[in-house]
This record gives sequence, structure tokens and C-alpha cells, in this order.
Amino acid sequence: MTHQESRAASSPTAAPPSHAAGPSSPGKVVAAAFIGTALEWYDFFLFGTTAAIVFAPLFFPGSDPVASTVSAFLSFSAAFIARPVGALIFGHVGDKYGRRGALVATVMIMGAASTLMGLLPTYETAGVVAPVLLTLLRAVQGIATGGEWGGATLMAIEYAPAKRRGLYAALVQLGSPVGTLLSTGAITLVALLPRDDFMSWGWRLPFIASIVLVAVALWLRWNVEETPEFQELKASDGTKKAPIVELFRQYKAKLAIGVCTYLVGNAGFFILTTFMISYVTRVLGLPSTVILTAMTIGAVAQMVMTVLAGRLADRFGAARVGIIGYSIFIVLAFPIFWLVDSRDPGLIILAMVLAFGPCAITYAIIGALIDRLFPAEVKYTGMGLSANLSAVVAGFMPALATVFLTVSGNASWGPASLLVVIGLISLGGAIATSKVRAA
Repeated sequence: MTHQESRAASSPTAAPPSHAAGPSSPGKVVAAAFIGTALEWYDFFLFGTTAAIVFAPLFFPGSDPVASTVSAFLSFSAAFIARPVGALIFGHVGDKYGRRGALVATVMIMGAASTLMGLLPTYETAGVVAPVLLTLLRAVQGIATGGEWGGATLMAIEYAPAKRRGLYAALVQLGSPVGTLLSTGAITLVALLPRDDFMSWGWRLPFIASIVLVAVALWLRWNVEETPEFQELKASDGTKKAPIVELFRQYKAKLAIGVCTYLVGNAGFFILTTFMISYVTRVLGLPSTVILTAMTIGAVAQMVMTVLAGRLADRFGAARVGIIGYSIFIVLAFPIFWLVDSRDPGLIILAMVLAFGPCAITYAIIGALIDRLFPAEVKYTGMGLSANLSAVVAGFMPALATVFLTVSGNASWGPASLLVVIGLISLGGAIATSKVRAA
């Protein structure tokens, strides 16, 4: 029985919260959470999409292309180091003062950072100042992202009917493939420009467009009310003075389980996206449009599978569906790279469909899975840290996968082996979560 269900059971005469209509109906809340998350991920993924093909030569130039790529990936990692900071800041705000205010702030910060990236001077113009500013803005993106996922997922779950929490949590997760679709689509579109135009000003357009997209998300989030679950928590004086202290005092083991469970959704994903772009263009020598097109199609497959997995989670349980999903991820790790190694555009598309489709099961159910680990008074902080402590490891995955690739003599078994290790850790986390009694 969940925290919300136990309260309802203990007060049989209490009327349910009135949120069936108006700006804070469940459907509109999910829409606000989903659209805001999609636009935040669009901004966040833009950096990863352009890291190898734009930022490496323009902001980290050098005679060794491998060193330039690794430097760009290390700048990419700055966001992941900063994400737990964002989880702490916005987790405190969300657990003590409310979910809505924290989510309004995250989308504003993300939009400002991404727009400024599009206006930065390059190394040729500003010297070392350029990569420093780029890395700082990437860290700001990380702070915003650190506060985003836990709050958006939590808002959807806390408005969801008891038997549809898996689906509502999965609908928020659609923000990731939509963000991937928007970012890769935007870069694919501007990459059609002549190369000199693309490298001089074309790549900037998707970043500058962020300010318009974020304005839409901000308007949507401004017009939703606080979740009924948090309103009840606040009314009963159940909020904690320092949620993070409470979390580490009572729920350290569950936090560790949450971090392991989320690892595939972070580390595995960025190997299959950011690193894969570098692998296909630098090692296989194919045009960037080949992998970007494949990822765009793969993101569509991820959207379909995400909704299906959410429905299955409500029917069979998030833990059971998650265990199956992680097992599929492990089995597909090597075949995905084998298909990419063929250099055949059609098989590369199939590889990305397999990467983003069946493997999306693990990402779709993660919100409903981790939600069971923490009570309402520390849930924003707990969910945020579970996602973002795993993200610290994930941020180094493109660079680490590049090192594995070098050790394996540019053979794909190196990064594929890394994917298997990540999958095994998350599978263990999912099994442990299935044995934990819901908080």
C-alpha cells in the first residue's frame, strides 16, 4: 500500500482532493510535466548531439582528434557532476515548499543556459575563455536537470489514479525520446547547410531557439497547482526541516538501490547516443547524418515502447517489467554494436531501434520503480538523488567508452562490454527494489 493509499484508507469519510477538472486535472498536470521535461531534455541533449561534431573542433581544437573529442566529452561530463547539486537544491525546495515552484525554476534555468551556449564565442575568437564558459554553462544545465526529473515524475505520480501510476510515470519519461527527437532532428536539419555555414553559425540556431521553447514550458507549469499529496503533507505539518538529512539518516540503503537501478537509464543511454555519434563519425568514417537519422527513428520506437511498458507496469508490476527490461538490455548490447559495425545505414537504423525500443522498457518504468523506495516527505530528494548520483557516473561514460574503444584497438567489443557491466548493475538494483516494501 502506498503512502497516499494508506492515508485514504485511514480516512474513509474524507472527500478526495478536487482536481478532476481545471488547470490541475491529472491529464493537464501530466501534459505540463511531459512537455516541460521534453524541452529540458531537448536542451540537455543538444550538447551531447553536438559534442563530437561541433564542440570538439570549435572549442577544444588540437592536432589529435581523439584528444579533442575526449576533451569535449569531459566538458559534457560537467553537467553530470553538477546534477546531484541540482537534486539537493531542488529536492529541498520540492520536499519542503512544493513540487510546482521547483519545476518552474528548473525550466527557466535550463532555457537561459542553453540560449547563452548558442551565443558563445569559439576558441578561435576568445581563446581559453570559450571552453571555460561552455563548461560552466554545461554545469548550469546539469543543476537544472538535477532538479527536473524527480519533480516532474513525482508530480505526475502524485496526481495519478492508484492503478495508473506506472502509465503516468512512463508518460513523463516520453520527454526523453521526444527531447532526443527534437535535438537530433534540429541538428540534422541545420547540418544540411554547407559545412562552413553549419560550423560558423548553423549549429547555434537550435540552442538559441531554446528560449522560445522554454517559454511554452514555463507557461504550462505556471498554470498548475501543487499536488494533492504534497498539500496534505503540508497541512499535516509532515514536511521535514532538512529532507536531505532525513534521507541519509533513514534511507541510505534504499538510495543506493535507487542509484544502481537508474544506471542504465543514464550511463547506458549516453553510450548509445553521445558516444555512438563519435564512434560512427570518427571510427567508422560515416557522415553524421547517418547516425542522427537512425537516432531520430530510434526515438520514435522508444516513444511507442515507453507507453507500452507503462501499461505493462500497471498490470504486472514495475519491478517485474523492469527485471525483464534490464535482461533484454544486456542481451542486446553486443548485437547493437555489430549492426552499427556493418556501416549499412539500414542496419544502423535497426540498431538504434533496438537500442531505443526494447531497451526503453528500463527507462519507462524507472519512475514507478523508484517511487516505492521513499515516503512523501523525502521523495523529491530521494528520487532526484537516485537519478543524479547515477548521472555522475554516466557523465563520464562517453569518455570512458572512448578509452575502452582505444584499449580494444577500435573494436566495438570494448564499449559493448561496458554496456553489459552497466546492465548487470541495474538488473541487481531492480531485483533488490522488487524485494523492498513500499515506503
